[in-house]
Amino acid sequence: MAVPQRQWGTTPSISWTPPTEKEMLQNEELTDELKRQGQYEAPGETEKKQALLVQLQKIAVEFVKHVCRKNNLPQSIIDSAGGKIFTYGSYRLGAYAPGSDIDTLVVAPRHVTRDDFFEHMPSILERMLPSGAIEEMKPVPEAYVPIIKLIISGTDFDLNFTRLAVSTVPWDLDVKDTNLLRGLDDRELRALNGPRVADELMQLVPQKKTFRTALRAIKLWAQRRAVYGNIVGFPGGVAWGMLVARVCQLYPQATGSVIVMKFFRIIGRWNWPQPILLKESEDHPIQARVWNPRLYPTDKYHLMPIITPAYPAMCATHNIGPTTKRIIIQELERGGDITDKISFGKLQWKDLFTKHTYFTKDYKYYLSIISGSTTKDSQASWSGFIESKVRLLVQSLESQGSIAVARLFNKGFAREHRCKNEDELSAVLRGEMRYQATNVKTETTDTIKDPLHNAVAQGGADAIAVNNGNGEMMHNGSEPHAFYTTTYYVGIELAQDSAKKLDVSEQSRDWKDQQCRSAGFEEGRNYLNITATRSYDLPLDVFAPGEERPTRAKKKSATKKAPLPGQKRSLDASGMEVWRAINLAKWPRASPRDAKRERNGMLTAGVGSISAIERPKATST
Repeated sequence: MAVPQRQWGTTPSISWTPPTEKEMLQNEELTDELKRQGQYEAPGETEKKQALLVQLQKIAVEFVKHVCRKNNLPQSIIDSAGGKIFTYGSYRLGAYAPGSDIDTLVVAPRHVTRDDFFEHMPSILERMLPSGAIEEMKPVPEAYVPIIKLIISGTDFDLNFTRLAVSTVPWDLDVKDTNLLRGLDDRELRALNGPRVADELMQLVPQKKTFRTALRAIKLWAQRRAVYGNIVGFPGGVAWGMLVARVCQLYPQATGSVIVMKFFRIIGRWNWPQPILLKESEDHPIQARVWNPRLYPTDKYHLMPIITPAYPAMCATHNIGPTTKRIIIQELERGGDITDKISFGKLQWKDLFTKHTYFTKDYKYYLSIISGSTTKDSQASWSGFIESKVRLLVQSLESQGSIAVARLFNKGFAREHRCKNEDELSAVLRGEMRYQATNVKTETTDTIKDPLHNAVAQGGADAIAVNNGNGEMMHNGSEPHAFYTTTYYVGIELAQDSAKKLDVSEQSRDWKDQQCRSAGFEEGRNYLNITATRSYDLPLDVFAPGEERPTRAKKKSATKKAPLPGQKRSLDASGMEVWRAINLAKWPRASPRDAKRERNGMLTAGVGSISAIERPKATST
């Protein structure tokens, strides 16, 4: 009599067939390609990280004891208080690339507070780590997810904190124990949810090695295709991990390569908004809010719900909108076509990881959302706030029937400029690059890893007030001042049946005004502008080496009649921009001269903010 096979997940598996020799070979080829793509770190680096985590565990215990001594607690409590660190995110899942952050949670007993963490942990880290080991340490206590950003001997750590309503935290604490959630506030619950989700997820996959190979491949694919990042409306790392885990449950004995091939077809043709669940939801006496569209009306609006497996169950993809959903499905279909050809030997794995063509091919028109500040720290906070809100502008644009696609690129471009006066600052905010600092490289927000920017972006709350140091307000003078900008790009594709010109000035103005009324906006120090950009006018630094900026198509003069004497030339005939720009808001006022021109109704293309796009005329073939 056959032994019944375990059911992984909420439904029976599709196939328990062992891998064939061909599938084993394809898996080796996939692993080799991932290594060529730099997705595995050297064994020495792995050992180094493990050693640093051992040090951090010792520091966590000493930190708890230090606070206990400071509070004059009995020696018996000090000796038994304990303290423990847990990793989560990509590192805990075992699918991290070299240079990735290690998300780390410090868990303490009830008599240690978050204020204690930020007050005492930095000095204890400095005392217990070797001299010079700390390359950077930046506490961000005011953030939605308060962290201490650490770089220790070249390794990045995001150090989070939570306390439990217990008197001791033993070294063998099982974070999956739901009873640990009793007595926690929302912030403490969120912090503990990270390692709980990671640990639960790893318990729900049949083969961990297979899962990790497939997840490395899917994460690399998602990053290369620019469909990665929860803040901007795409799945983040943990969400992609849960999708891969679900496919692993359906094919428990498959290789990583087979999981990747099945992934694109199963997830790409999923019956959304049916949720992805790794296990049935569970109830608990603490009665925390769990994802349930039957009880909570807002949950009904989640377009691609992927539900975390640990209690309390949450939707990891609530930011996905209509456009990002459509793009994700298109990319999944494309990935499925490629892996089908890989299966038949017509393509190679490297073809799956081909970079996106967002700037080189996909769109003719872009909106440039430019945030700027006169100090670096102020810009880190302000740009993080804007990043968390840009998708709301995109959602507003999506409501325009004349727009077929409004796609936000999943990274911002951070630049530094040198401006002597308001006129030059105004030019920068219009998207001009002539005042960009030549000795400072443009970086994308994902590579900078600024803790203040990330903390504000992830929280979605108001920008955090920062100490602006000696940063000066912009004023006219002979000496150039540093001005920092972060630009987000929205690719626009017009519907074929739309009007000849599309006016998005109202949506842009309303969104812009709303952000500039936030508590984190400081007039004279923070700036925000929205400009229109053609593909052939995009800055060169958005293109990777080897990519070419689109060129402006030459117009066929034979198809146009010369204007009669005295007749005004059209925009097309004169070769002017088809973007007709108008100023949308008083932030930022480009310059006194521009303000006067605005009052006189004289602002034209390139001054101030966006307005209208002309849809290309249909051509006959």
